[in-house]
Amino acid sequence: MAKNNWKLVLVAVVLAAAYVVFFTGWFRPHTVTIFHTCRNGRPRFAQGAGGSMVIFGLTRPLKLTEIKVVVLANYQADRKCLPLWHLVASSNAVPEKTFVYGQPLRGLKPEVPGTHAQPLTNGVTYRLFVTAGDLRGEHDFKLK
Repeated sequence: MAKNNWKLVLVAVVLAAAYVVFFTGWFRPHTVTIFHTCRNGRPRFAQGAGGSMVIFGLTRPLKLTEIKVVVLANYQADRKCLPLWHLVASSNAVPEKTFVYGQPLRGLKPEVPGTHAQPLTNGVTYRLFVTAGDLRGEHDFKLK
């Protein structure tokens, strides 16, 4: 091959590599970034102590396949502890960027039919587990 052809092949390989690195998810970590805030809620939405509700947020909309909240101390003692709130995918989930503790989400249902989220207590540390396909995330939170 001529010298110019090798240069063009090299440029094509560099451009392809740049495309793969910057525009695909091949090299991104498979984690979910989660944050939370506590707000005073109306009585029917109150899930925490003192009528507060916990709102969780994600950095981007995701089709959630599982949500689980456990007491952190119980989880550290026994990884198979009973969750306070556990939803699993039942059908095509809708991409969500925020959700409220204890509230139903489209496309998710309680793992055990007929169960509801347990009330949260002030001063207790909880851990939220979120799964969206092969993406996973954890977030520790506490009511103030």
